[in-house]
Amino acid sequence: MSPDDVDQIVAAWRRERPDLDVSPLEVLSRISRLARRLDLARGEAFGDRGLDSWEFDVLSALRRAGTPYELSPGQLVAETLVTSGTMTNRVDRLLARGFVERHPDPRDRRGVLVRLTPTGRSAVDAALEHLLAHERDILAGLDERDRASLTGLLRRLSRPLES
Repeated sequence: MSPDDVDQIVAAWRRERPDLDVSPLEVLSRISRLARRLDLARGEAFGDRGLDSWEFDVLSALRRAGTPYELSPGQLVAETLVTSGTMTNRVDRLLARGFVERHPDPRDRRGVLVRLTPTGRSAVDAALEHLLAHERDILAGLDERDRASLTGLLRRLSRPLES
């Protein structure tokens, strides 16, 4: 297999700092660089459907919640890993686009629920279909066994970071 950018980075560090074990870079720098490239590719895929990445994150959290496609702002914060202030801003912006609506929480008089509108559901469904086609192309070079192996390895690697 031909060398990639990370091979060059690792070789340079080995030359400059032979006293250090730079082998973690061989894995984690590839993951980091891949993540940045995937973020750009996802942003492009969502942009093709008129959404920003953050809009897709919020809308998809609501869509995955199932009928009636609603969550509390706190649940949305937990799903999307942003602050409550950021989520308030995001919900306001999605509300202005007609993608969500706010409703009183029947279980908590002080609470609200954010619900996906039919327009929001159509937008997130179209973006998901486009994203999946795009990501299938990215993974085309891996057979099913390689994909399953990579999935398991990445799951093992990410578990300690999730808590």
